[in-house]
Amino acid sequence: MHQTAHTYDYVVIGGGTAGSVIASRLTENPDVTVAVIEGGPSDVGRDDVLTLRRWLGLLGGELDYDYPTTEQPRGNSHIRHSRARVLGGCSSHNTLIAFKPLPSDWDEWEAAGAEGWGAVPMEAYYARLLNNIVPVDENDRNAIARDFVDAAQATLGVPRVEGFNKKPFTEGVGFFDLAYHPENNKRSSASVAYLHPVMDERPNLTLFLETWAYRLEMDGTRAEGVHVRTQDGEEILVRARREVVLCAGAVDSPRLLLHSGIGPKEDLDKLGIPVVHDLPGVGENLLDHPESVIVWETHGPIPENSAMDSDAGLFVRRDPDHAGPDLMFHFYQIPFTDNPERIGYERPEFGVSMTPNIPKPKSRGRLYLTSADPEDKPALDFRYFTDEDDYDGRTLVDGIRIAREIAKTEPLAGWLKREVCPGPDITGDEELSDYARKVAHTVYHPAGTCKMGAESDELTVVDPELRIRGLDGIRIADASVFPTMTAVNPMVGVLMVGEKCADLLGGAPAGGDAR
Repeated sequence: MHQTAHTYDYVVIGGGTAGSVIASRLTENPDVTVAVIEGGPSDVGRDDVLTLRRWLGLLGGELDYDYPTTEQPRGNSHIRHSRARVLGGCSSHNTLIAFKPLPSDWDEWEAAGAEGWGAVPMEAYYARLLNNIVPVDENDRNAIARDFVDAAQATLGVPRVEGFNKKPFTEGVGFFDLAYHPENNKRSSASVAYLHPVMDERPNLTLFLETWAYRLEMDGTRAEGVHVRTQDGEEILVRARREVVLCAGAVDSPRLLLHSGIGPKEDLDKLGIPVVHDLPGVGENLLDHPESVIVWETHGPIPENSAMDSDAGLFVRRDPDHAGPDLMFHFYQIPFTDNPERIGYERPEFGVSMTPNIPKPKSRGRLYLTSADPEDKPALDFRYFTDEDDYDGRTLVDGIRIAREIAKTEPLAGWLKREVCPGPDITGDEELSDYARKVAHTVYHPAGTCKMGAESDELTVVDPELRIRGLDGIRIADASVFPTMTAVNPMVGVLMVGEKCADLLGGAPAGGDAR
C-alpha cells in the first residue's frame, strides 16, 4: 500500500501545553513549515472546554484518554489519570493554576545533570509566556475561601501572599495565580494563547486534528517522521526534514517511544517489539503529586462566585532545612468526596475540602507497555507511598492534622458544621495514614518518564538540549523530561520547557537535508 507522504521542516507530536508553544514559536519564521499531530479535536468555539469553571465536567469524558493505575499496595488503586484529548492538551482540561517553578526546583534539575536549566537562565522564559496569568479576580474570591486564607494565616503565622509569582516563597497562603480571563471565565490555555491568534493566518502551520501517532519512522538512529492514523482511518507518514519534536506528555511520549522500539531492551523483547535503540530510562522515574483529602460539611450553601472552585491554597515548610515548601494544600469550595465514597463515606449536600499534597514526593514509579498493540493503554505504576522511610505517608498525616487546626480557627470555623471524612474519631497516626493513602487522589501531574540529565546517569533519556540520547533528529519537550517534580503545580514549568525548546530549535542548524 502506498502511503501518502507529507513533509514538513518540523513535526510536533502533541498539540498540548508545550507543543502549542513550540509550533507557534517555530512558525514565527515564515520560511519554516511545521505540522502538529494532535489526537483530539480543536478547542475553538467549545465552551465546555474554554470555560474554566467547567473543568470538572471534562474528567472521564470524551476528551479524556483516562489512564488507569496499576494495583497500589500502599495507595489507592482506583485513581484514573486524566490526559486531555484536545488542542491545548491538559491546559485545556486543568484548573490553570499558574506557578512559576521555584528557584530551588530549577537548581535541583541542574544538580541532577540538566546543565543550563538552573534558576538564573530559566527566569527569562517566564517573561516570554503569552498566557494571561493573573491572581484570582476579586469578584471570584469566594467568601469561604477568603476566610480559609485568614484562618490559615492566623493558625500558622505564614505570610499572606498576593501574587505567588512575584517572588520565591517557602511558605504562604493566598489566592492562586491562574491563566485565565476573569471578565468571562475563559481559559488562557496554551492553545488559546499560542495557537488561536495565528492558526488561520500562518500558511506554514498545519494542524492534523483527531490524528493518532502510533510509531516513529526511523532510519537507523535518525528519526525521519511519524506514522499516524487519521480520524477516518487513513494511515499516513508525516516526515520531518529537520526534526521531530515529541510533546505527547508524560504518558504518551514514552508510550510512543516504546512502540517504536526505543526503550529498555528486555521489556521490548518480551513483547516482541523489534529493538531500535536500547534506552533503559524510557518509562522509569514516573513522578506525581499525590494528595489526600479532608472534608467538612458546611452549615448551608456556599456563595456561588468562584473562578474554578479551588482558588486558594497554602504552602508550609515543616523542615527548616528543606529548600522550598514541603507541604501544600488546595482549598476546594466543594465537597470533594469521589474517593472517600468508595470506602463508605457519604457526600454532604454542602461542604468544603482541604487537600494535603506532597510537593516533593520521594516515591518513584514506572510506566510500561502491557502489549505490542499501540491501541492498548500502557500500565502506570506510580508506586505511591513506597518510599523507604515513609516520608510521603507521614507528610499526609501531618497535613490532616494541620488542616484540622485551621478548621478550628475563625473566621473559617463558623462555616463548618462537622468533619465528614476522615471524621473526628480518626486520630492515631496509623489510622490517619491508612485513611489518607486509601482516599488519595492525583492532581494530574504525571512527569519524569523521559528524564533529562547527564550522560553518566544510565536512566537519562534526554540531554540538556532535549535530544534523545543516542538518536538524531528528535527531541522531547513536555513534563516527561522533568528530572524531579517541581514543588508547585507544573503547568507553567511545561510552558517554559516549550519556550526553551523553541529556542534550542531556532538555534539548531538545518543540517544537510533542508531541501
